[in-house]
Amino acid sequence: ALLDLSGVHQVTGTWMGSTTLPCTYNPSEDFKQQTLSWRVEKDDSISTVFQRDDSGDHVFLSQFRGRVSVPKHSPGDASLLIENLEIPDSGHYTCRVIWRSENNSLITRELSTMVKVVKVAATKPIIRTGELGLTVPVGARTSLTCVASGSPPISYRWFRGTPGGKTQLLSSQAELVWTSLQPSDAGMYYCEAENR
Repeated sequence: ALLDLSGVHQVTGTWMGSTTLPCTYNPSEDFKQQTLSWRVEKDDSISTVFQRDDSGDHVFLSQFRGRVSVPKHSPGDASLLIENLEIPDSGHYTCRVIWRSENNSLITRELSTMVKVVKVAATKPIIRTGELGLTVPVGARTSLTCVASGSPPISYRWFRGTPGGKTQLLSSQAELVWTSLQPSDAGMYYCEAENR
């Protein structure tokens, strides 16, 4: 249908992640978008989060500055992107679009989405063990890759030696690469994975 907003009733986002609240319509030559706004309702108060009009884009709430945006160059897309989600961002969001028709009458449509921000249980990195004991010919190119599961971001470090003993830091990447192996490269290597 013409000028009907479509979206979803509920969105669940992860704390510190980002989420998009969909709000789209089919643009028409006969109707020009005048204003587009997003409001949030929580604890019985309604505040405007974002507004786009002839004077540009405005973010009214300081806690959303630098974290919310609406696509600029895709007509018909009024979706709100919220980044670095905080727990207090949870609430009832309403997308409101006002169009002006050729005979200068105004048409308003609204669409509401419930946003729930959840904390995901933080987990320690667990390294997936690779094969132990690798035999590679001299002069060959080879690499060791460290893969860990757990809460991102995960940083990796490769050492030569044995944990707790005398070690040498070789790389701060997940992959340790040799372009041409030498007999002196034989030895014990281990990886360390770390997150917050």
